[in-house]
Amino acid sequence: MVILLAALVLGGGAWFVYRRRDTAALPPQAAGIRPPPAGAVPSGSPPRIIGGRRVPARQLADGRIAVSGLTKEYRGLRAVDRLSFAAEPGRVTGFLGPNGAGKTTTLRMLLGLVEPTAGSATVGGRRYADLDQPIRRVGGVLEAAAAHKGRTGRNHLRVICQSAGIPLARADEVLELAGLTAAADRAFRGYSLGMRQRLGVAAALIGDPQVLILDEPTNGLDPEGIRWMRELLRALAGHGRTILVASHFLAEMQLLADDVIIVADGRLVTQGSVTAIVGSLAHGGRTLVRTPEAGKLAAALGTDVIVTPAGPGEVHITGADAVAIGDAAQLAGIAIHQLVTEHPDLEAAYLELTAGKAAIR
Repeated sequence: MVILLAALVLGGGAWFVYRRRDTAALPPQAAGIRPPPAGAVPSGSPPRIIGGRRVPARQLADGRIAVSGLTKEYRGLRAVDRLSFAAEPGRVTGFLGPNGAGKTTTLRMLLGLVEPTAGSATVGGRRYADLDQPIRRVGGVLEAAAAHKGRTGRNHLRVICQSAGIPLARADEVLELAGLTAAADRAFRGYSLGMRQRLGVAAALIGDPQVLILDEPTNGLDPEGIRWMRELLRALAGHGRTILVASHFLAEMQLLADDVIIVADGRLVTQGSVTAIVGSLAHGGRTLVRTPEAGKLAAALGTDVIVTPAGPGEVHITGADAVAIGDAAQLAGIAIHQLVTEHPDLEAAYLELTAGKAAIR
């Protein structure tokens, strides 16, 4: 009996060694080893922590939007002119510019809807047309969702799921994300513009993409809807996704965006973080003063300040704060009707940087 047990132990040990050696050359699945879950951090690639979540380096690389020398001409009109910029994973990037600046044309080239005249627009180093299963890599909303008027929101999304080989249950998941569960079985003809915007976002999220590209996504949304959109996009960026948003709502962009790209006449004006671009203003802060004696006040403040007209009976003063201005006015016996300290914001930076460039071409 002892001899039999020893033979079994030795034989089992030999089989285990042989099995380890034999399966070492097999694919993990064939060797009975489960592959790491999607999103697992590969060895040797230190993860980046975004929103408290470990995001693999590969995922970050796959989500980088890069535009280089991008140009598009229509019958002699250059809509986009040698444009270059990048949008990074884990950040919301605002894409800003006057009407006719080339924003929508750029987004259409990114999504493979328009062929560039020159240059490139890539996601993760590849053109949209070359992506494998693009619905799982990039979600795009260039206008409010369009659907068959008699089809419900749920069935519209299920059609997309079925065409992409995605489980139909995903339609209900994105309806909940978009706040449309209560209207899921309502015919599309009964959807308001804001609801259609939400449905478009839901459709873009069906493939759980790494990149989301949106053109004026808050059009038609009420204040609650705008806040919902902001919180959704911030949450997606917080999980390592790349969010590129074209918008004219500058106050909202200041709340939403980490970085901004400003274009005009199809060309890049500037790009960088919101903080850096606002800080680049010629004035870091100024005071609006209403007084009937602007000239006398300027003389009282001296040559270290800059006084510029702002309107009838109003001047902007840079180089002295409200307290210094008030003290100088009191000493000189100058009447002051109003003092307002103005801090620079994204709207001021945008208007200064695009002054004279907002033209229909």
